[in-house]
Amino acid sequence: MKKKNVIRLTQAAMIAAIYVVLTYFISAFGLASGAIQVRISEALTILPVFTPAAIPGLFVGCLLSNLLTGCMALDVIFGSIATLIGAVGTYLLRKTKFAFTLPPVISNAIIVPIVLKNVYGLQDAAWYLVLTVGAGEVISVCILGMILKKVLWKYRNVIFKEED
Repeated sequence: MKKKNVIRLTQAAMIAAIYVVLTYFISAFGLASGAIQVRISEALTILPVFTPAAIPGLFVGCLLSNLLTGCMALDVIFGSIATLIGAVGTYLLRKTKFAFTLPPVISNAIIVPIVLKNVYGLQDAAWYLVLTVGAGEVISVCILGMILKKVLWKYRNVIFKEED
């Protein structure tokens, strides 16, 4: 039982680290935050399909990414919660063919526009922010995430192995 916990903790830490690196990379292009964002690290929100360790890994990764990229405190909190909700939803829908991609899209399309308007004072219409953030999530999760899932599926028993 202890070995399983160490493996899951290691998986979560690695997922968090990859999330941070991907977010930091994409922020160099101005796409990690704002009204128009395609946070490629959100493709990792499909990983709860493979392991529940991805849930805390994604939450911590998003939290650290938001801190490191200079987000305001409420954005750090609520943006990370949006990713956490999405990851939990993905885990709960992991046995579906496509529906598991929707929770991160929906949670971010609802929560992030509220943060952008209330924390950063963006004057854009709420529907516009829902559309742009949602479109970025569709690109990241539904397209890039599905590609990632397809690539990892063949190696899932090796990469996400729980015990020897």
